[in-house]
Amino acid sequence: RSFVRSFVRPLPQDTIRTALAMGADRGIHVATDVDLQPLAVAKLFETLVKKEDPRVVLLGKQAIDDDCNQTGQMLAAFLNWSQGTFASKVTFPSEEQVEVTREVDGGLETVALKLPSVITTDLRLNEPRYATLPNIMKAKKKKIEKVTPEDLGVDVAPQIEVVSVKEPEPRKGGAILESVDELVDKLKNEAGVI
Repeated sequence: RSFVRSFVRPLPQDTIRTALAMGADRGIHVATDVDLQPLAVAKLFETLVKKEDPRVVLLGKQAIDDDCNQTGQMLAAFLNWSQGTFASKVTFPSEEQVEVTREVDGGLETVALKLPSVITTDLRLNEPRYATLPNIMKAKKKKIEKVTPEDLGVDVAPQIEVVSVKEPEPRKGGAILESVDELVDKLKNEAGVI
């Protein structure tokens, strides 16, 4: 049993229908006009997870709008569930355990987690299958449940205010030096680092 959800402001019908055509059983659209921050999304997920009672929650590792990497970790904390982050491989060796493999600086790390679990995924986890025409037609008939944060009893008021965003100062051009002595001189006299 699987379901897909969307928290975006414009109607996410196409996104949810695509997921339904790829194999999700149901769709849930949480409709809001508020720019959702990771804390609010985690609280919405918490409410949905408690209602739906899944054993595993799969999330992307970070948001595409603000590049935050917080929702999965906050959700796991709210639920007091185990968590695996940046998963590039997920296996279920038993009905009570999941193994999550992720890329780390030295290679691969595999952790064993008790279920239920929250897993955030890396782009290398899988190649999504293409939706077939019959499944696209079936997806058009599947119901997408529409709820609001108020229906779920979740306050989604922003907790963070972006004060400013600016580009970094342009970098100065580099210089090609003729010798080590010239490099040492510039490091001493111009940069003041030695």
